[in-house]
Amino acid sequence: METLEETELCFPQLLNSSCVKTKRPHFETMMTYVILSSISSLTALLNLLVIISISHFKQLHSPTNLLILSLAVSDFFMGLLMLFQIVLIDGCWFLGDLMCSFYQYIDYIITSTSVGTMVLISIDRYVAICDPMHYSTKVTQKRVKVCVCLCWSCSLIFQSLIMKDVLDQPGRYNSCFGECIIVVNYIAGLADLIVSFILPITAIVVLYMRVFVVAVSQARAMRSHITTVTVQGSRKVTAKKSELKAARTLGVVVVVFLLCLCPYYCVALTGQDNLMNASSAAFVICLYYFNACLNPLIYAFLYSWFRKSVKFIVTLKILQPDSCEANIL
Repeated sequence: METLEETELCFPQLLNSSCVKTKRPHFETMMTYVILSSISSLTALLNLLVIISISHFKQLHSPTNLLILSLAVSDFFMGLLMLFQIVLIDGCWFLGDLMCSFYQYIDYIITSTSVGTMVLISIDRYVAICDPMHYSTKVTQKRVKVCVCLCWSCSLIFQSLIMKDVLDQPGRYNSCFGECIIVVNYIAGLADLIVSFILPITAIVVLYMRVFVVAVSQARAMRSHITTVTVQGSRKVTAKKSELKAARTLGVVVVVFLLCLCPYYCVALTGQDNLMNASSAAFVICLYYFNACLNPLIYAFLYSWFRKSVKFIVTLKILQPDSCEANIL
């Protein structure tokens, strides 16, 4: 048996009620701190660049980019939330029960908002590719702003109902001091799983399958008629190519999003979370958070406007008068 000298407690002054620290090799602990801190900082920085770019440059004030802005805001907060995971590396929570509940509450809101924004992005690309003639009338900046506000508001209200018991009595499920555990009852958990995962993911997959089929047919049509178009027709082809490129880029974002979040929700869906070892659980959680860092990297590789706007920001040209009118596209 371990003696008290061999056991490290989260709160040594509370011998009988303190949680026990998780024992790990020093090198492993330090590497985990460095990696998670780096990912957290990089995630917050990259998404902040996306937020500044779309907010500042008027050329980027399009309905699609407003949805990207909403996603960047949720990803920015996800990067900040990773700092709380760093606090929990040694298995101890020092910020109190109220802060534990608040952290989990914000985490749930951000996640459900991200999923909701992905559904809006899928709808946007569906209308742009499958009904391009009416896109400008159906998808306006005003309507997109309303949808984004509704997405955030509904997530806030829904998660408040899901976590009502937890918020009313923070720390009610903790077995010792230094623990941060959130338990949602079966009905609330099932409702959250259906509303925040199953229904949205089904909608995203169905919409993007339709977008993919139509996009492929349009690309073939453009290749077959590329040599016979007039000047006016060439402009239409260029516009279609732009929409197809946007669909492809956002398609990559959606696929990466699904790959990162599905393992987390599949564990919840199958109820196998109690059977997972520590390393597997850590991998699923890190993958869940790492998705927020990947989206800006995808934009950097596939969107020229993001690369140009970052140059403006880094070189401080963004501080010049009328910089918001700069040609970014």
